[in-house]
Amino acid sequence: MSRLPPPLNHLPFPVIGSPLFIISTPKLVIAQCIAGVVGSMPALNARPAEQLEEWLIEITEALAAHDQAHPEQPVAPYAINQIVHKSNDRLEHDMAMCVKHRVPIIITSLGAREDINAAAHSYGGVVLHDVINNKHARKAIEKGADGLIAVAAGAGGHAGVKSPFALIQEIRQWFDGPLVLSGAISTGDAVLAAQAAGADFAYIGSAFIATREARASEAYKQAIVDSNSDDIVYSNLFTGVHGNYLAPSLRNAGLDPEHLPQSDPSKMNFGGDKTKAWKDIWGCGQGIGSITQVQSTADYVAQLKREYAAARQRVLENNYA
Repeated sequence: MSRLPPPLNHLPFPVIGSPLFIISTPKLVIAQCIAGVVGSMPALNARPAEQLEEWLIEITEALAAHDQAHPEQPVAPYAINQIVHKSNDRLEHDMAMCVKHRVPIIITSLGAREDINAAAHSYGGVVLHDVINNKHARKAIEKGADGLIAVAAGAGGHAGVKSPFALIQEIRQWFDGPLVLSGAISTGDAVLAAQAAGADFAYIGSAFIATREARASEAYKQAIVDSNSDDIVYSNLFTGVHGNYLAPSLRNAGLDPEHLPQSDPSKMNFGGDKTKAWKDIWGCGQGIGSITQVQSTADYVAQLKREYAAARQRVLENNYA
């Protein structure tokens, strides 16, 4: 069992909802936390920047009100994702808001910085850092991150190419802190498999796009329902960082999914209002084959919990554990 600091040591269910650019808003975050999984959103989803503080207040007050009304069913904590990249000119402002409102969990991506980690630690916050390989994992912990999100092959959005089994086992050879696995996870069976492989938590993103609370177009949600892993394309064209995208959205934008050009990584840009590509091109992971309907976040998490319990029972009945 890993060393899990508060607020990670008593989660109602071992799932963290990944921050979805443009799509995650307080509505989805609150629904995820009430359902028992960590809800998260990118700070950059709040536009203009001043809206971030309003959203943090909204989330904090809603979760506190639920806990007061339902003490027998406490909510899960929430997380804010910070893009730690030189093109994000809002990072200092957004991190200051997170410190002011004592955001329980900070998820950092595209760069590990000691000052960001120290800012979160100043009030008792926990930092989880996205990594796609063992080398980056070591650097993140050396710079003060508390835990790691291992982004393996098949994850939605910016994703790595490593097998989850290889990535998890390499990290676990030297790290016994909080470890989250990302990559094509959308069922309770996969959540249990992530834990069996050595992770503490599963990271789920694409499946939450197809929920009623997600700020995604109905066409986007339906495309997830209608598609499977054969419809996922891996490319660095849109941000300079390789990621997974839905082929139907590429065709709708007049692109050929089979012949996409390469992008110059030096031109990465994650700041300002550059959201057009993400509105037209839909990020998505390989785990969507199990998503067969658009439903509420509460119903989806309840489904995950049933599948997880059934998978545990199946393993026990087969004398594997």
